[in-house]
Formats: sequence, C-alpha cells, structure tokens
Amino acid sequence: MKTKNIIRVLGVILISHISCLTSSLAQDIHFSQFYMSPFTQNPAFTGAVYGMSAQVNYKEQWKSVGTPYKTIAAAYDVSFQRKKKAKAFYAAGINFFSDKAGDSNMGTTQANLSGAAHVYLDRYTKIGGGLQIGYAQRSVDYTALQWGNQFDGQAYNPTLSSRETNTSTAFAYPDVAAGVIWTYNNSAGMRRVVENNDLKANVGMSVFHFSQPKYSFAGNNEKLRMKFVLHADILLSIPFSNLGFVPGLMIYKQGAPSEILAGSLIRYKLKQKSKYTRDKSSSAISVGGYYRAKDAGTVAMLLEYSNYAIGMSYDINTSGLKTASTGRGGFELTIRYTAANPFMVQSRSRF
Repeated sequence: MKTKNIIRVLGVILISHISCLTSSLAQDIHFSQFYMSPFTQNPAFTGAVYGMSAQVNYKEQWKSVGTPYKTIAAAYDVSFQRKKKAKAFYAAGINFFSDKAGDSNMGTTQANLSGAAHVYLDRYTKIGGGLQIGYAQRSVDYTALQWGNQFDGQAYNPTLSSRETNTSTAFAYPDVAAGVIWTYNNSAGMRRVVENNDLKANVGMSVFHFSQPKYSFAGNNEKLRMKFVLHADILLSIPFSNLGFVPGLMIYKQGAPSEILAGSLIRYKLKQKSKYTRDKSSSAISVGGYYRAKDAGTVAMLLEYSNYAIGMSYDINTSGLKTASTGRGGFELTIRYTAANPFMVQSRSRF
C-alpha cells in the first residue's frame, strides 16, 4: 500500500473511533491543544516539522470550583542541515513549564534540553528519534492550608499548630524522556501544493520519566512513574477545495491512570500563496472539537497566517466533578511562530 493510502486509512480510523475511547486522568500536565504543545508529547518532535519554531502555552482550569490551576509552557527548537540534499539532519531545542494548583500553589517547575536526529526515507517521508534531559522542582506552601488540628472546637484558629511534621516544602529531581516519530509531508521536496492537496502526518511514541525519581514531600519512597505516550495527527485536504480535516489522537498511560484524547478540526484555507507573484502569505482557520474520555469535551479554534498561529480552546467538564464545576473546565491559549512558512516548499528534493 502506498504511503498516501496508509495515511488516509489512518485518518479514517482516527475519526471513526473517537466516540469509542475511554480513560481517566493521568498525572502529568496536559494541554487540550496537544498539537500546539509538541514537547509534552514527544522529544522526537524537535526539528521534525519546522526548520525553527517557538510556542507559548497557557492553561487555566477549575476556576469555578476554587483557586484555579494554572499551567504555562514555552518551547523553542531549531534544525541543523548543512546541505539541501542531505539524507539526514539534527535538531536541538529547549522547553519549560510551570504548573500551579490550588490554594497551596502546589506545583512543578521544569526546564528541559532536547536533541533529535531525523533520516529521510524518501522525498516526503522521514523518521526520527529524540532525547530530552531536564531538571524539575516540586513545591508547596503549607501556610495557605487549613488543618483539622487548627479547629478549636468552634472555628478555625490559625494560631494553633497544624502538627504536621516530617514534610518538606520543596524537592528537586532530574528527568529523562525519549521517543521516535514518523512524519510525512507531500509539500516537501520540489513539489508545490497549490490546489489544496496538502497531506501531512505525524505519528509517534515516547516514554517520559525513565529514571522514575522520588516524588514525595514526606521523604518516603514514592516515585514518579514512567509515562507512555502514543500520538497521531493528520492533515487531510480535499483537493481543489478550501476544506480539509485535521484528526488527532493522544494516548497517555502513567501507572494505573490513563488518558485518551481524540477529535478533529475542520480546516478552511482563507488564502493560498501565489505561485505567480511575490505574495507568499497563506492563511487558514480551523474549528472543531476533542473528547477526553470520562473527563471533558473541548471546543477549539486555530488561526494561521503566514508564519504565525494562534489557538484557543475551552474544556467543558463531563466527569463527576461537573456538579461542582457546573460543566466549566478550563481555557487554553497558544501562540506559535515558525521561521519557515508552513504553507511553502522548504527545500529542494533529496531524491
């Protein structure tokens, strides 16, 4: 079966199985716009899609229940390719995230360095592997909490001791992740896709927390379990029209908890770059939804113009917490910049 046919079959499978997925929440941070947060999916994304890219993510959730949980992340990666007809290239990147939860601001701050190598299988297809090494710190503010021992018989009394001992306010640990990715892009090489024949795909798997570091404020032997990730996203354009579909699938497994997120965007190309003039700007708008099984539904929108993209999404809670949250989950905003226009041919053919 040809590569193009394989990708189209994968797209149909992803769309048709969305309603059949089930899961529960995983432990690590996650973004509903996973397609705009590549390094939380796979270190092999380093240099896999763009020559250079930078993105910033912001997520706020559970504001309707109490003190909102806030997550911010930023990433930058760049590829190094000395020759236009090279059969392989390398890439490096850096990413950071900070996650704060609840009244105590319990959270994680982590910085990572990543590296990857990618090999071209043919003009449009390549496979790559990536490694990520990071350092993280967990912290908590106990002074913002109220304890049962501080109840004086009538009301909460902050002057009473909580009697909580043998707990630290912070600890740190190293972290390691690795992954592989297969990518396809029919606009690579000499071919110019100007009739909306775009066909692109990213499919990969990764493992986070290889070292399973100690993960406890109490100093016990609790460990951060390894997280296994399987992901896929595909751009399926309808030839000679302005429409396309962008189905995506993300599966996390971390110890007993797991998470499955799947859905699709409908993409409408507002403007195609000209092959006759110097106007190289294209633009598109995508709208759609995703479902995180047993947890939330997500409505999403993505605006693309030339090298820039801005994504917005909102989670609608469907779990047992919806009684307290009244269905309100969280808002997410992402901004991305790429050095090379994603609608344009990037380099000459290698084959």
